[in-house]
Amino acid sequence: MKIILIMPHTIGKRRFFTRFSYPSLTLQQIAAITPREHVVKIVDERYEKVKFNSDYDLVGISCLTYNSLRGYEIADEFRKRGIPVVFGGYHASSLPEEAKQHADSVVIGEAELTWPQLLKDLENGKLKPFYKADRLVEPEFIPAARHDIGLYTLMKAIQASRGCPTGCEFCAMQRVEGARFRGRPVKNVIDEMKTIKAKTLFFADASLTINPNYTKSLFREMAVLNKRFHCFGNINVLSRDDELLQLANEAGVERWYIGIESVSQENINAAGKRTNKVEEYDEAIRKIKDYGMDVTGFFMFGFDDDTVDIFDRTLQAMNEWGLDEVSFSIVTPYPGTRLFERLEKDGRITSYDWSRYEEGNVNFKPLKMTQEELLQGIRRIAGDFYSVKSSLTRSFNINHFNPVKSFITFGRNMALRSFYKKEKLNI
Repeated sequence: MKIILIMPHTIGKRRFFTRFSYPSLTLQQIAAITPREHVVKIVDERYEKVKFNSDYDLVGISCLTYNSLRGYEIADEFRKRGIPVVFGGYHASSLPEEAKQHADSVVIGEAELTWPQLLKDLENGKLKPFYKADRLVEPEFIPAARHDIGLYTLMKAIQASRGCPTGCEFCAMQRVEGARFRGRPVKNVIDEMKTIKAKTLFFADASLTINPNYTKSLFREMAVLNKRFHCFGNINVLSRDDELLQLANEAGVERWYIGIESVSQENINAAGKRTNKVEEYDEAIRKIKDYGMDVTGFFMFGFDDDTVDIFDRTLQAMNEWGLDEVSFSIVTPYPGTRLFERLEKDGRITSYDWSRYEEGNVNFKPLKMTQEELLQGIRRIAGDFYSVKSSLTRSFNINHFNPVKSFITFGRNMALRSFYKKEKLNI
């Protein structure tokens, strides 16, 4: 069969900065579990348009919530042409009945155990409406992604493990990947890295600190690859495990993404992120930077304990901790999360327009401030953090002894300033 795998993206938002988005891995992973007798094409709409007049035997669409409506548009157009469509990904796994209205079949959760069977069923004219594996795929059976197809980007993604035991209220990862940590054999991960031409790799893992012993084994083998890496980590491990940080530096890790989420411990506790202790933030960030690696902090605003003073408190902490970059997001009740279920039950969700679910819009009623106060507060501190003056100070401070690194940090800050100004919060 001739198969096209698509990641949708709103056409009107295909702007310059989408090219600096985190690379997607899902379609390459689906291609990897597709028997080689089939011909697979990958289209990521952030970079290229879908050509509906091409002759395909099957269309596979993977989407998150924010791009699901565009995914439905694509699906409807192909189905008008008599081409079967299959949906998968986080949104379809969370709302399979909704996705089925625009598809011939829906894959729920991981696809390694169901996608090959779906293809056989399609060839035999016995396609089922839903496919859901009765168990999680064991890590040794997760193949290397097909990095040989799809567009070349400066940064490529790889996944060493699946599963997250934390289970934050605002996250749907457990619905797709489960709660059990599953680390792929280190040799398999290293062999996959060797096939990737890009010099910078992004780990699409929930966190590389869930099982420190596994990660240390991985980092030891990565050290000879002469590549650079970006990865997610949890504050509780990074604040105390010097051996992990030393090995990370030697392996080529240049940036850690940390889900700080909030400077309020009440918010952290309510969200169920038991890995985070606010009093450990400062030490962890400084320790990472002492080992020569940068830190990007991820923050969310609109938690139930947030009042209007949360913005200035958070901005002060961001600057004191010496974060290199910050991601600003509004709490978003994604389908498939406990947060969505709780806010819907309380009648606090104000929009079911999935195109608004990009973490830059307020889609619920905050508890201790108005929607406008939430939006204006995050706009204000995002503009302040990424002002030219603040970015210059941050980029050329004592933590950046290397002039080249200082200019790179400043350039990234300016790019993020433009991103938040034009793309996300309209500051």
